[in-house]
Amino acid sequence: MANIKAAQVKELRDKTGVGMMDAKKALVETDGDLDAAVDYLREKGVSKAAKKADRIAAEGLANVYSKGNSAAIAEINSETDFVSKNEKFQNLVKNISKTIVENKPASVEEALEVKMEDGTIGSVITEATQTIGEKITLRRFAVLEKNDGEVFGDYEHMGGRITVLALVEGTDNEEVARNIAMHIAAINPKYITRDEVPQETRDHELSVLSEQAKNEGKPANIVEKMVQGRLNKWLAEISLVDQPYVKDSDKTVGQYLKENGATVKSFIRYEVGEGIEKRSEDFAAEVQSQLGKN
Repeated sequence: MANIKAAQVKELRDKTGVGMMDAKKALVETDGDLDAAVDYLREKGVSKAAKKADRIAAEGLANVYSKGNSAAIAEINSETDFVSKNEKFQNLVKNISKTIVENKPASVEEALEVKMEDGTIGSVITEATQTIGEKITLRRFAVLEKNDGEVFGDYEHMGGRITVLALVEGTDNEEVARNIAMHIAAINPKYITRDEVPQETRDHELSVLSEQAKNEGKPANIVEKMVQGRLNKWLAEISLVDQPYVKDSDKTVGQYLKENGATVKSFIRYEVGEGIEKRSEDFAAEVQSQLGKN
């Protein structure tokens, strides 16, 4: 029997979307041959999921579920945005978030093995892929824990296309926390304060700004002041507390928080499909081409 390595199991799971045990069994049965393992899985009833393994799933929904002092945010992807309107898919997303909160897995790989009512998360996703007819994947998730004197804020824009989970301390006012989450969804800050911006990131921006100023032909004594001013402006743009508050631009988010005796401890913002290379073909043209084949 072949010695099956974890990397082989992961590769097969990435390729087919099946659970860890199914992937390992397929590799054992095929002596570690990846292509043969894909065929084995197809033959054993997950052929639809395996056939869709190479498709790009960059649409879908992100969802927040909280229970007690725990909350999770999760992104589940599909191939088209039509699926996000499918009730079965919407329920799947909610159930996965709920299961993650209740079990707190450490990674996506571990999450796929967590049991739900009708099987593991991985097997339920595979079944949904077969039923709905599109590749479906659990892309990422995060779990936050809160203490007394802290509150979760969550906000879903466009039904879950952009979803935010924020943890606010110093208040139990859920409206304040939700307003912060709404602002984060709309403006997309990268850090809570400018002090969190890594020095390497600052240095890179400073270098770019310096070259811009030099290319404008300004005197050397002016360049330094220009660059520092632009750097401060850039830091304010990417730092949550320095941004103009989306519901009242006359104050910053920091001022709004101070008025309510609150501070932001952490936040997570998921925009569905960000960072995934999407297809550029015309969907209508694709449909037309398929009709032309009939």
